[in-house]
Amino acid sequence: MGTSFFTNEKENTLLEKIEGVFKYKKVHFFDALVGYFRASGYFRIRKFIQDTPKIRLLVGINVDKLTYQANQQGLLFNPNAEQSQEEFFNEVKKNIQEAKYDKEVEDGMYQFIEDIVSGKISMRIHPKQNIHAKIYIFREEEYHPHGYGSVITGSSNLTEAGLEKNFEFNVELRYDDDIKYATETFERLWEESVEIDLSHVEKLKKDSYLSTDFTPYEIYLKFLLEYFGKSIDFDPNSVSDLPKGYMKLSYQVDAVNDGYAKMMKHNGFFLSDVVGLGKTIVSALIAKKFFFSNGFPTHRSHTLVIVPPAMKTSWEDTLDEFKLDNVTIITNGSLHKIKNPERYDLIIVDEAHKFRSDTASMYNELQKLCKTKAVHNDGSVHDKKVILVSATPLNNRPEDIANLVYLFQDSKESTLEEGNLQRFFREQIDRYRKLKKEQDMEIVSKEIKSIYEKIRIKVVEPLTVRRTRTDLKENEAYKKDLDDQGVIFPDVKPPHKIYYQLDPNLEQLYDKTIQYLSDSAEGLKYYRYQAIKYLKEDKKSKYKKADMISIQLAGIMKTLLVKRIDSSFYAFKQSLIRYYNANRVMLEMFKNGTIYIAPNLKVNEYMIEDREDELIKLIEDARYSDPTIEICTPDDFVEGFADGILHDDKILSDLVAMWEEIDYDPKLEVFIERMGRELFDKSINNEGKLLVFSESKETTQYLMTSLKERGYSRILMVTSDNRNDVMSVLKENFDAKYSGTWKNDYDIVISTEVLAEGVNLHRANVIVNYDTPWNSTRLMQRIGRVNRIGSVAKEVHVFNFFPTSKVNDDIELEKNAKMKLFAFHAALGEDSQIYSTDENPETFGLFDKDIDEERDEKLRYLMWLRKLKQDNPELIKRISKLPMRARVGRKSKLFKNGTITFIRNKRRDAFTFVREDGSSEELTFIEAVKVFEARMDERSLPLHEKHHNQVSLALSIFTDMEEQSKILHRKVNTVQGPNEKKAIAYLDGFMSISNISEYEEDMIVKAKRAISSGKFQQLQRDINKLKTSTKKTPLRPVILLEKLMEILTQYPLEHVTFNEREVIVPVKKKDCPEIIISESFIC
Repeated sequence: MGTSFFTNEKENTLLEKIEGVFKYKKVHFFDALVGYFRASGYFRIRKFIQDTPKIRLLVGINVDKLTYQANQQGLLFNPNAEQSQEEFFNEVKKNIQEAKYDKEVEDGMYQFIEDIVSGKISMRIHPKQNIHAKIYIFREEEYHPHGYGSVITGSSNLTEAGLEKNFEFNVELRYDDDIKYATETFERLWEESVEIDLSHVEKLKKDSYLSTDFTPYEIYLKFLLEYFGKSIDFDPNSVSDLPKGYMKLSYQVDAVNDGYAKMMKHNGFFLSDVVGLGKTIVSALIAKKFFFSNGFPTHRSHTLVIVPPAMKTSWEDTLDEFKLDNVTIITNGSLHKIKNPERYDLIIVDEAHKFRSDTASMYNELQKLCKTKAVHNDGSVHDKKVILVSATPLNNRPEDIANLVYLFQDSKESTLEEGNLQRFFREQIDRYRKLKKEQDMEIVSKEIKSIYEKIRIKVVEPLTVRRTRTDLKENEAYKKDLDDQGVIFPDVKPPHKIYYQLDPNLEQLYDKTIQYLSDSAEGLKYYRYQAIKYLKEDKKSKYKKADMISIQLAGIMKTLLVKRIDSSFYAFKQSLIRYYNANRVMLEMFKNGTIYIAPNLKVNEYMIEDREDELIKLIEDARYSDPTIEICTPDDFVEGFADGILHDDKILSDLVAMWEEIDYDPKLEVFIERMGRELFDKSINNEGKLLVFSESKETTQYLMTSLKERGYSRILMVTSDNRNDVMSVLKENFDAKYSGTWKNDYDIVISTEVLAEGVNLHRANVIVNYDTPWNSTRLMQRIGRVNRIGSVAKEVHVFNFFPTSKVNDDIELEKNAKMKLFAFHAALGEDSQIYSTDENPETFGLFDKDIDEERDEKLRYLMWLRKLKQDNPELIKRISKLPMRARVGRKSKLFKNGTITFIRNKRRDAFTFVREDGSSEELTFIEAVKVFEARMDERSLPLHEKHHNQVSLALSIFTDMEEQSKILHRKVNTVQGPNEKKAIAYLDGFMSISNISEYEEDMIVKAKRAISSGKFQQLQRDINKLKTSTKKTPLRPVILLEKLMEILTQYPLEHVTFNEREVIVPVKKKDCPEIIISESFIC
């Protein structure tokens, strides 16, 4: 005998049971009592009940919820018809919004609404008790014994899942007494229930995404509102208590709010407003906001500010004015002095681009500091927050920005959409390196922009707050605020080129010099700087990486000489003579049979000055404390080294002799001529002040001497030797922000890079780059000295010297400089031409897809939306209430039969366009907003037949990408690099050492976890160094373990955790992607 129970298993579902009842009986009455109802569930059974004359549905409401809500307000729950209707229809509306995005499901929901309105079904709501029962009663029109109906009861609600998907427990009863009892109970509850108000039914369609009344303009506004979120609410009161003399500038208020939100979401962010917009002020305001929101008053946050030495005084003054409590300011070189890193809640790093190299010890110290958890007084631990301040965080290469991001993000477990940043950056770095061999500048430029466009969208944009002066000028609200407060930014004019010509004799010498410097076959080999490379093995072994170090030193010397010939012939001659003398010293030491190798002592200086006795004494004193010192004989070097020194000596002798005959300087003459004719012309230099920059201290001295000889006496030369001594004089004569009495004792400043940061010189507005800074960061920093808030001039003029075409060909100066500039422009944007007029001014910044726009496109839309809200708040309020999934049809030949869908989960937004042929493309915000953009009077059209399938495809693409991302975060990481695998395998070996302590095991496990998540860039390298160093001289396991612990205890591993991403868990509902809006296009 079979059972009457069924569980939705093995095709024995409630839906099939209902179909069977209607198939074999002439059902006249169908009554359903359910605790939970979905319109999509009704649609599933409608085809069976459509010919049934009498249909009644009785639905319960969540009484417990309403009672709780009443009690929270201090009221007794007193059910009434209106409240019951509100609760029921809110649930139905929610059901509609969460239903599967499917044409068939939607048709069912439309049909449900129509059936209620037409009276096809009668529906009531029971307001007084929770209805947990699920009863489906089927009866024929006339009673007769032996099977005139049946009752199904159990756990299944009238939902799609309850009908056939969930595991349920139901039973079908056919006895007359069961049917009678169920019917009588239903009738009693029906009488107690309330009829639904048809006006609520009509609102279901109007207030849900099923509405067909949305216009393209409304969908466009909804797109902007959903994308920008809280950013549209400008709150000037979020920044208060500004010190006296400081203005509350709206762009800075926005930067504070945006930066704070990014910092709290990602544990850190880049503050990259261009030079001169007040990044120090914004940092101070964010720090103060964090202080009062981070557990205050029971916890009083500590802030650590890390600055270059030249910037320390400026930061001390600013933070003192802002009265920020518990702040410590240290210089870059003092990181090792921090003994209690867990004390600090917030770290601010000024000129953060100086920490771009992950192989530098300073970087390692900073990363360990940033990754050490902050410990509050109550013992709770918290992630540190990090602000990286720099107008130029990207210096040359993709790995630069990656390394900076890794200061507050784990490279393989990022909070960004690109969860595995290591893999992402590896692809971009490989693409970038391939360009080194490319000769076609057009290809280089195009590919560089492509690489950094991707980095910008995926990494830079969500982590960066950045405004350029162009943004402030072109966005009405910002511009008005600046105008109202009298703030003026000068206009940086296109760079002026200054050419200097070489006569035939000098040009021939120049060509020959370049050939000697750069021709690896016939030119200088730079043997003098590669001595340890050519030592025989017994001596060479004491110098780690001897070959690499030697090659690097030779390259540095070659670069130095090329830079010097670009700087000034005078500086080049000095460098050339020093190299010649150093080479001669090596020859003399070979001749005398004793060669001193002492990298930390000035061997050349002592030998040239005939102070060999002093040198020998120094070497003897330091020999046991300095392991790099070695006293050698000619026999200690491999064959060929002495010949190489002789080869270089001959070339150097020729060069020195030829350059000694050059007693004139066409570059200086052109400069002097421009001084009298243009650089002090009142039409461009009304203040009569000039800044001259050079990378070479010898060039600055040469220029000052030369100018004074020609009558220019009011000159201040600044180098690293006297910077601190002349700061007060600089402020009095060149700082427009100086609060004391302005002076005019000096008109000209000639400086090295020591004045490229940390000082205001904006009483001047004309800059001369006497030599080309080979680093784009320095170039931008120089201009930033005069292009600042409060600049006295309306224009900034930049003059750049350009050598002959021979320089361009031989050292590829323009290629190298432009490659760096393109990289920086594409990733972060700059609103001034700084190299030459051949280069288009670009904002290609965080927000601009079109590099020729010269503006922050995303900011433009945000500011437009803010103004619309200010002018028409009722419209914005109405749009904000439009339901998710709102959609519209539009006319477009360009996007014919395609659909764009805005999809979001808690990690990312996606704008996916699906074409008529099923191909798809993920768009950037700028690309998407230009698709959604619509006029107010544009009318909507019906959705085309492919709409639902295309939205579903977009949703599927989004979900697939999320799943792929999750795979990369699971415990077994298949993309570990060789160094990581080697380090983890080595650590595994320690676990089998006898008598290993629980603490040591725990540290090893946490070290493996830190390596697999990419927490520290240097950790695996240090472990692998230990492995390599002990290969030749094996240690006992216990000693080796001690050595390992010495390494591990240098890293903050105590709070390394094993987060939930290592465990494969079902996707929670809140993680599911949500359709925000969509649009389909017909021709």
